[in-house]
Amino acid sequence: MMREQIDPKELKTLSDILALVLEDQPGQAASALEAVRSRARRDGITGGALKNLFVAIAPNPPQVQTPPGAAAKPGTRTRAPRAGSPAATEIQAARTRISQLTADINKLDLDLRSATARIEALRSELHLTRQARAEAQQELSASQVLVPKRTMLMLSALCGLLIGVAGTSAVVMLDRGPAQDTSTYLR
Repeated sequence: MMREQIDPKELKTLSDILALVLEDQPGQAASALEAVRSRARRDGITGGALKNLFVAIAPNPPQVQTPPGAAAKPGTRTRAPRAGSPAATEIQAARTRISQLTADINKLDLDLRSATARIEALRSELHLTRQARAEAQQELSASQVLVPKRTMLMLSALCGLLIGVAGTSAVVMLDRGPAQDTSTYLR
């Protein structure tokens, strides 16, 4: 069952643990998550209750309570700065700056996401280009292998034709017999 009052030390510890969850080092993040789970089990807090706690804390964070042994000084209290005072102006300027920084962070995050998407698209395009290049090289090497075969076949056919013509001429000449003297006819 969830307690009504939130102990500021518990809240500080919980915020520290949650900050560790967001760390880049996987070991710290895993141990911080385990610490959150164990605290939640010990205190009987469900995930929905933790969510409601954050929702309740976000608009109005709890005030830091003075420790039981230390009494508050009489006559001292915290006041909100008056409108128009330098402190109010500083606070307003700080809030404006925080808003600007938040907007800048959001814009940079969008830029980063679009750049990451563009990088992935370019990587995909590079991969496709490399595949097309490999296919073109295979086709080129296959066509280069065919060119000598075609040339050799054409040369062999031409040689065969010439040998056939020469052989046919030789057979015809041998088959005729001795040549007759035709010089008598020319006189």
